[in-house]
Amino acid sequence: MMSRIAFVLFALLVTLTPALAATPQLKQQKPALTQEVSVPILLYHRFGPTVADGMTIKTTVFEEHLKYLRDNGYKVIPLRQLVDWYLKKGPAPAPKSVVIVEDDAHKTVYSDMLPLAKKYNVPVTVFVYPSAISNAKYAMTWDQLRELKKTGLFDIQSHTYWHPNFKKDRKKMAPAEFEKSVDTQLTKSKARLEKELGGKVDMLAWPFGIYDDHLLQKAAAAGYITTFTIERHHAGASDTVTKLPRYLLINADQGKAFAQILAGTAPKRNIVY
Repeated sequence: MMSRIAFVLFALLVTLTPALAATPQLKQQKPALTQEVSVPILLYHRFGPTVADGMTIKTTVFEEHLKYLRDNGYKVIPLRQLVDWYLKKGPAPAPKSVVIVEDDAHKTVYSDMLPLAKKYNVPVTVFVYPSAISNAKYAMTWDQLRELKKTGLFDIQSHTYWHPNFKKDRKKMAPAEFEKSVDTQLTKSKARLEKELGGKVDMLAWPFGIYDDHLLQKAAAAGYITTFTIERHHAGASDTVTKLPRYLLINADQGKAFAQILAGTAPKRNIVY
Protein backbone atom coordinates (compact mmCIF):
# COMPACT_ATOMS: atom_id res chain seq x y z
CA MET A 1 0.00 0.00 0.00
CA MET A 2 2.78 2.44 0.97
CA SER A 3 4.74 1.69 -2.17
CA ARG A 4 1.68 2.49 -4.25
CA ILE A 5 1.17 5.84 -2.50
CA ALA A 6 4.85 6.62 -2.91
CA PHE A 7 4.60 5.88 -6.62
CA VAL A 8 1.59 8.21 -7.01
CA LEU A 9 3.39 11.02 -5.17
CA PHE A 10 6.50 10.51 -7.27
CA ALA A 11 4.47 10.67 -10.50
CA LEU A 12 2.70 13.85 -9.31
CA LEU A 13 6.04 15.47 -8.48
CA VAL A 14 7.43 14.62 -11.90
CA THR A 15 4.35 16.14 -13.53
CA LEU A 16 4.45 19.41 -11.57
CA THR A 17 8.20 20.04 -11.59
CA PRO A 18 8.45 21.44 -15.20
CA ALA A 19 5.52 23.79 -14.60
CA LEU A 20 6.98 25.05 -11.34
CA ALA A 21 10.35 25.55 -12.93
CA ALA A 22 8.81 27.55 -15.78
CA THR A 23 6.78 29.85 -13.56
CA PRO A 24 9.49 32.51 -13.01
CA GLN A 25 10.23 32.60 -16.74
CA LEU A 26 6.56 33.15 -17.59
CA LYS A 27 6.44 36.08 -15.18
CA GLN A 28 9.46 37.65 -16.85
CA GLN A 29 7.88 37.35 -20.30
CA LYS A 30 4.61 38.98 -19.28
CA PRO A 31 4.42 42.32 -21.14
CA ALA A 32 4.24 45.53 -19.20
CA LEU A 33 1.13 47.68 -19.45
CA THR A 34 1.15 49.87 -22.54
CA GLN A 35 2.05 53.50 -21.86
CA GLU A 36 -0.88 55.81 -22.53
CA VAL A 37 -0.14 57.75 -25.71
CA SER A 38 -1.12 61.42 -25.76
CA VAL A 39 0.78 63.55 -28.27
CA PRO A 40 -0.02 67.17 -29.20
CA ILE A 41 0.55 67.97 -32.88
CA LEU A 42 1.37 71.68 -33.07
CA LEU A 43 0.35 73.35 -36.33
CA TYR A 44 2.02 76.57 -37.52
CA HIS A 45 1.39 78.57 -40.71
CA ARG A 46 3.73 81.57 -41.01
CA PHE A 47 6.15 83.69 -39.04
CA GLY A 48 7.43 87.25 -38.90
CA PRO A 49 8.51 90.19 -36.73
CA THR A 50 4.89 91.33 -36.33
CA VAL A 51 1.45 89.70 -36.39
CA ALA A 52 0.46 90.46 -39.96
CA ASP A 53 -2.71 88.33 -39.81
CA GLY A 54 -4.48 85.73 -37.71
CA MET A 55 -2.22 82.91 -38.89
CA THR A 56 1.08 84.70 -38.27
CA ILE A 57 3.11 83.84 -35.20
CA LYS A 58 5.99 86.10 -34.25
CA THR A 59 9.30 84.39 -34.87
CA THR A 60 10.32 85.27 -31.32
CA VAL A 61 7.20 83.51 -29.99
CA PHE A 62 8.02 80.40 -32.02
CA GLU A 63 11.49 80.35 -30.46
CA GLU A 64 9.89 80.76 -27.03
CA HIS A 65 7.85 77.63 -27.80
CA LEU A 66 10.99 75.69 -28.70
CA LYS A 67 12.77 76.90 -25.56
CA TYR A 68 9.81 75.89 -23.40
CA LEU A 69 9.73 72.42 -24.92
CA ARG A 70 13.47 71.97 -24.37
CA ASP A 71 13.54 73.37 -20.85
CA ASN A 72 10.53 71.38 -19.64
CA GLY A 73 11.53 67.92 -20.79
CA TYR A 74 9.48 67.64 -23.97
CA LYS A 75 10.88 65.85 -27.01
CA VAL A 76 9.88 66.83 -30.54
CA ILE A 77 9.54 63.65 -32.58
CA PRO A 78 8.98 63.20 -36.34
CA LEU A 79 5.35 62.96 -37.37
CA ARG A 80 6.21 59.71 -39.13
CA GLN A 81 7.16 58.16 -35.77
CA LEU A 82 3.68 58.84 -34.40
CA VAL A 83 2.00 57.54 -37.55
CA ASP A 84 4.10 54.36 -37.44
CA TRP A 85 2.78 53.68 -33.94
CA TYR A 86 -0.80 53.91 -35.17
CA LEU A 87 0.08 51.53 -38.01
CA LYS A 88 1.77 49.14 -35.53
CA LYS A 89 5.09 49.63 -37.29
CA GLY A 90 6.91 51.19 -34.35
CA PRO A 91 6.89 51.63 -30.57
CA ALA A 92 4.69 54.04 -28.68
CA PRO A 93 6.06 57.59 -28.42
CA ALA A 94 7.61 58.33 -25.07
CA PRO A 95 5.75 60.49 -22.54
CA LYS A 96 6.02 64.23 -23.25
CA SER A 97 6.46 63.67 -26.99
CA VAL A 98 5.39 66.54 -29.26
CA VAL A 99 5.05 66.87 -33.05
CA ILE A 100 5.59 70.09 -35.03
CA VAL A 101 4.01 70.64 -38.46
CA GLU A 102 3.42 73.55 -40.83
CA ASP A 103 0.74 74.07 -43.50
CA ASP A 104 1.14 75.96 -46.81
CA ALA A 105 4.96 76.14 -47.21
CA HIS A 106 4.98 79.89 -46.62
CA LYS A 107 8.28 81.61 -47.49
CA THR A 108 8.91 82.33 -43.81
CA VAL A 109 9.32 78.60 -43.23
CA TYR A 110 12.59 79.00 -45.11
CA SER A 111 13.63 82.37 -43.69
CA ASP A 112 12.44 81.99 -40.08
CA MET A 113 11.49 78.42 -39.23
CA LEU A 114 14.44 76.64 -40.83
CA PRO A 115 17.17 78.42 -38.80
CA LEU A 116 15.35 77.69 -35.54
CA ALA A 117 14.67 74.07 -36.48
CA LYS A 118 18.41 73.69 -37.01
CA LYS A 119 19.29 75.58 -33.80
CA TYR A 120 17.03 73.40 -31.63
CA ASN A 121 17.42 70.27 -33.76
CA VAL A 122 13.70 69.60 -34.12
CA PRO A 123 11.99 67.67 -36.92
CA VAL A 124 9.16 69.35 -38.85
CA THR A 125 6.62 68.10 -41.38
CA VAL A 126 5.54 70.68 -43.99
CA PHE A 127 2.22 70.17 -45.77
CA VAL A 128 2.42 71.68 -49.26
CA TYR A 129 -0.03 72.55 -52.01
CA PRO A 130 2.21 72.49 -55.11
CA SER A 131 0.32 75.06 -57.22
CA ALA A 132 1.82 77.83 -55.06
CA ILE A 133 5.43 76.62 -55.06
CA SER A 134 7.76 78.75 -57.23
CA ASN A 135 4.62 80.59 -58.29
CA ALA A 136 2.92 82.56 -55.50
CA LYS A 137 4.95 85.40 -53.93
CA TYR A 138 4.11 84.23 -50.42
CA ALA A 139 5.29 80.67 -50.99
CA MET A 140 8.61 78.90 -51.03
CA THR A 141 10.35 77.68 -54.17
CA TRP A 142 11.08 74.10 -55.17
CA ASP A 143 14.79 74.69 -54.56
CA GLN A 144 14.06 75.94 -51.05
CA LEU A 145 11.97 72.85 -50.34
CA ARG A 146 14.83 70.67 -51.59
CA GLU A 147 17.17 72.51 -49.24
CA LEU A 148 14.81 71.83 -46.35
CA LYS A 149 14.79 68.12 -47.14
CA LYS A 150 18.58 67.96 -47.32
CA THR A 151 18.82 69.02 -43.67
CA GLY A 152 17.23 65.72 -42.65
CA LEU A 153 14.91 67.62 -40.31
CA PHE A 154 12.06 68.32 -42.74
CA ASP A 155 9.54 65.97 -44.31
CA ILE A 156 7.34 67.29 -47.13
CA GLN A 157 3.77 66.01 -47.46
CA SER A 158 0.52 66.93 -49.24
CA HIS A 159 -1.99 69.70 -48.57
CA THR A 160 -3.92 69.01 -51.83
CA TYR A 161 -2.95 70.69 -55.10
CA TRP A 162 -4.32 74.23 -54.71
CA HIS A 163 -5.94 74.30 -51.23
CA PRO A 164 -9.64 74.12 -52.17
CA ASN A 165 -12.58 74.52 -49.82
CA PHE A 166 -14.30 71.18 -50.35
CA LYS A 167 -17.37 72.31 -48.43
CA LYS A 168 -17.99 75.20 -50.83
CA ASP A 169 -17.01 73.17 -53.89
CA ARG A 170 -19.56 70.47 -53.08
CA LYS A 171 -22.32 73.09 -53.00
CA LYS A 172 -21.42 74.85 -56.25
CA MET A 173 -20.29 71.87 -58.38
CA ALA A 174 -22.27 69.11 -60.01
CA PRO A 175 -21.62 65.73 -58.33
CA ALA A 176 -19.47 64.37 -61.16
CA GLU A 177 -17.49 67.60 -61.36
CA PHE A 178 -16.88 67.56 -57.63
CA GLU A 179 -15.67 63.96 -57.71
CA LYS A 180 -13.24 64.76 -60.50
CA SER A 181 -12.00 67.83 -58.66
CA VAL A 182 -11.34 65.87 -55.47
CA ASP A 183 -9.45 63.20 -57.39
CA THR A 184 -7.31 65.87 -59.05
CA GLN A 185 -6.54 67.62 -55.76
CA LEU A 186 -5.43 64.43 -54.08
CA THR A 187 -3.55 62.62 -56.84
CA LYS A 188 -1.94 65.57 -58.62
CA SER A 189 -0.45 66.95 -55.42
CA LYS A 190 1.04 63.60 -54.46
CA ALA A 191 2.48 63.01 -57.92
CA ARG A 192 4.02 66.47 -58.23
CA LEU A 193 5.65 66.41 -54.81
CA GLU A 194 7.13 62.97 -55.39
CA LYS A 195 8.41 64.02 -58.82
CA GLU A 196 10.02 67.26 -57.62
CA LEU A 197 11.36 66.16 -54.25
CA GLY A 198 11.52 62.38 -54.31
CA GLY A 199 10.56 60.29 -51.33
CA LYS A 200 7.16 59.00 -50.30
CA VAL A 201 4.13 61.28 -50.04
CA ASP A 202 1.42 59.41 -48.15
CA MET A 203 0.19 61.94 -45.58
CA LEU A 204 -2.46 64.58 -46.22
CA ALA A 205 -3.55 67.66 -44.27
CA TRP A 206 -7.11 68.70 -45.11
CA PRO A 207 -7.39 72.35 -46.23
CA PHE A 208 -9.31 74.34 -43.62
CA GLY A 209 -9.63 71.05 -41.70
CA ILE A 210 -12.62 70.12 -43.86
CA TYR A 211 -13.28 66.40 -44.33
CA ASP A 212 -16.03 63.80 -44.18
CA ASP A 213 -16.29 60.03 -44.54
CA HIS A 214 -16.48 60.25 -48.33
CA LEU A 215 -13.35 62.41 -48.54
CA LEU A 216 -11.55 60.02 -46.19
CA GLN A 217 -12.37 57.17 -48.57
CA LYS A 218 -11.11 59.20 -51.53
CA ALA A 219 -7.87 59.95 -49.71
CA ALA A 220 -7.30 56.27 -48.94
CA ALA A 221 -7.97 55.37 -52.58
CA ALA A 222 -5.41 57.99 -53.66
CA GLY A 223 -2.72 56.33 -51.55
CA TYR A 224 -2.74 58.34 -48.33
CA ILE A 225 -2.25 56.26 -45.19
CA THR A 226 -3.15 59.08 -42.82
CA THR A 227 -4.86 62.49 -42.89
CA PHE A 228 -4.91 65.41 -40.47
CA THR A 229 -7.61 67.74 -39.19
CA ILE A 230 -7.55 70.83 -36.99
CA GLU A 231 -9.56 69.32 -34.18
CA ARG A 232 -8.09 70.68 -30.99
CA HIS A 233 -6.91 67.79 -28.82
CA HIS A 234 -3.97 65.44 -28.33
CA ALA A 235 -3.54 62.45 -30.63
CA GLY A 236 -4.19 59.35 -28.56
CA ALA A 237 -5.35 55.75 -28.58
CA SER A 238 -8.99 56.77 -29.15
CA ASP A 239 -8.08 58.44 -32.46
CA THR A 240 -7.73 56.67 -35.79
CA VAL A 241 -4.80 57.13 -38.17
CA THR A 242 -7.21 58.24 -40.90
CA LYS A 243 -7.99 61.53 -39.12
CA LEU A 244 -5.52 62.75 -36.55
CA PRO A 245 -6.06 66.02 -34.64
CA ARG A 246 -3.81 69.07 -34.61
CA TYR A 247 -3.68 72.29 -32.59
CA LEU A 248 -3.85 75.28 -34.92
CA LEU A 249 -1.63 77.82 -33.15
CA ILE A 250 -1.98 81.59 -33.16
CA ASN A 251 0.29 84.25 -31.71
CA ALA A 252 -1.73 84.41 -28.48
CA ASP A 253 -0.74 80.81 -27.74
CA GLN A 254 2.22 81.72 -25.56
CA GLY A 255 3.10 81.49 -21.91
CA LYS A 256 0.27 79.93 -19.91
CA ALA A 257 -1.80 79.33 -23.05
CA PHE A 258 1.00 77.30 -24.65
CA ALA A 259 1.50 75.31 -21.45
CA GLN A 260 -2.23 74.51 -21.41
CA ILE A 261 -2.04 73.18 -24.96
CA LEU A 262 0.80 70.85 -24.02
CA ALA A 263 -1.10 69.72 -20.93
CA GLY A 264 -4.26 69.09 -22.93
CA THR A 265 -6.28 71.61 -20.94
CA ALA A 266 -6.56 74.39 -23.52
CA PRO A 267 -10.06 75.77 -24.15
CA LYS A 268 -11.81 74.84 -27.37
CA ARG A 269 -11.91 77.17 -30.38
CA ASN A 270 -14.74 77.16 -32.86
CA ILE A 271 -13.66 77.60 -36.47
CA VAL A 272 -16.35 77.91 -39.11
CA TYR A 273 -15.75 77.71 -42.87
